[in-house]
Amino acid sequence: MIDAPENQTNIDASHFGWYRRGVRASFSVPGLILTSAFIGFAGLAREAGLSLVEAVFMTGMVWALPAKVVLIGAIMSGTSLAAAAFAVALSSVRLMPMVVALAPELRGPGTRPWVLYLLSHFVAVTSWVIAMEKIGAVPREMRTSYYLGLGSTLVVANMLVVAVVYAVAPSLPPAASAGLLLLTPIYFLTSLWGSARERASHIAMVIGLLLGPALHMAIPGFDLLVTGLIGGFAAYGWHRLRFTGKQSRS
Repeated sequence: MIDAPENQTNIDASHFGWYRRGVRASFSVPGLILTSAFIGFAGLAREAGLSLVEAVFMTGMVWALPAKVVLIGAIMSGTSLAAAAFAVALSSVRLMPMVVALAPELRGPGTRPWVLYLLSHFVAVTSWVIAMEKIGAVPREMRTSYYLGLGSTLVVANMLVVAVVYAVAPSLPPAASAGLLLLTPIYFLTSLWGSARERASHIAMVIGLLLGPALHMAIPGFDLLVTGLIGGFAAYGWHRLRFTGKQSRS
């Protein structure tokens, strides 16, 4: 039997060590809030008529909670498969900028594209916020292992939560399930506000909060899309004007 080189053994141990650090990072206040929201999701899935296997499978495959809520809403309203798929895809487009921002931070020397494709499945607001906050302290060659530990633990843990809560959902008061589900958007908003690096992001969020309720009354079904477009373009325009003003003064 040929022993592995000592340096290779150390590298393997280092990768596993950073994977475990990623696992530990998932056990946090953001992770707890996300889990509480999945408690509400499990009750919603049962109410919509999904089986236990379907609810757990949806948690692992779709992962992002808003997309799952959109899918369940489409199922309950009898929407066609094509329309439901389009709605879920549209709701998930918001994750693309997060993937674009995180992927360069994860890429290290010799990182293969398929590894980044795999890790992008775990990108959602909670894992993204935790990773962007802590990834700078992780050696670049260990970042994929760290994020794999973080993202996979969040997914698997919440699949287990959904399975357990689905079985006991009838004993949960409906108001409690709904309240737990609402913790997630509250956390998303506060986390994104705190992690924003540009004032334009704050402007986009404020515009969204102001326009969202009004557009929901005026054009239900397209309110989120229109609100995002207006808020995004307005914030981008403000950012460009500010950048141009700085250049003219310098």
